[in-house]
Amino acid sequence: MLFRRTLRNFFATKNTVKLTWVNPEGQETTVPATEGETLLENAHKNGIDLEGACEGSLACSTCHVVLEENIYDSREEPTADEEDMLDLAFGLTPTSRLGCQIKVTPDMDGAKITLPAGTVNMYVDGHKPKPH
Repeated sequence: MLFRRTLRNFFATKNTVKLTWVNPEGQETTVPATEGETLLENAHKNGIDLEGACEGSLACSTCHVVLEENIYDSREEPTADEEDMLDLAFGLTPTSRLGCQIKVTPDMDGAKITLPAGTVNMYVDGHKPKPH
């Protein structure tokens, strides 16, 4: 029974919403996003320039994004580990989060996600790993 339920959940159609990514120059790119994926995964899937040097392991701040206030307020509070990494982020704002920690939900349809003007990559400044 559990196996069938798991299979049904695996093959269930997930909701798709539209997200608008805003780059540091103000250019907007609207892309589809699948419920349950992280903002980092969505950015990489759609060619958005969001670094993610630690590949979503919560060990850097290079996937720092700025959320709209209503979206920020509807998420759970950041964990202490996320807050520690956010302290290292470039251009921190009151609605900053790490893209690897924010999962797409149906209420995000039409949301704007803003990329900061820069990142702090302690691995190698300027190095951008290719998503895989």
